[in-house]
Amino acid sequence: MEPRPAGIAFFDADETLITVKSMFDFYDFFLDAIGHTPQEQARLHQEARDLLRPGLPRAQGNRLFYRRFAGHREDEVARVGRAWFDRRLARGGFFHQDVLAALRAHRAAGRTTVVLSGSFPAPLDPVVAHAGADLLVSTGLEVREGVYTGEVLRTMIGDAKAETARRLIADAGAVAADCHAYGDHGSDLDLLSLVGHPVVVGANPELTAAADARGWHRLAGAAAA
Repeated sequence: MEPRPAGIAFFDADETLITVKSMFDFYDFFLDAIGHTPQEQARLHQEARDLLRPGLPRAQGNRLFYRRFAGHREDEVARVGRAWFDRRLARGGFFHQDVLAALRAHRAAGRTTVVLSGSFPAPLDPVVAHAGADLLVSTGLEVREGVYTGEVLRTMIGDAKAETARRLIADAGAVAADCHAYGDHGSDLDLLSLVGHPVVVGANPELTAAADARGWHRLAGAAAA
């Protein structure tokens, strides 16, 4: 009998693998990089954060946020994403070191490591490369002739993470009970519930209650200086 696959380890990105919300933190850097005045930056910063307001579905806010990149070249946004990552990494405290260590341990054990995120590749590609993850599945933006249109082709919020994980598990011939998942927010609950080895990162009340009730493992989310 052939041995079963080693399973897949799934990681949320924002405030799970890294300590910030990458899409918003990167957006602030991007506004400065493309030459907006401080006053314009403050206004656009606040407009972006308003998309997190209670009552607005997260998937809808996600789509509205990405319209802000309409008309910008994909390669230029990616260039700014690499500069943002370099700056953030140099400042320290960017990765949750306990989660980063877990990701690398899974890879060493032969598991495929997948980052699932509602953010997008411009800021996340360098994060994934540095961490050494095998695959990024994030929000997918429409690009025409190298330019973002502002439309979202694939969102990766809430249920979409669990649906994507379920598909990847099936495609790999793996078993959900052998898989691991890491998340910090209530929207990660479906993903965590799917696998045999869920890990709650941080102190979100909804997830910590689920962890206590179901005996799930927890990580503090320790950011090195």
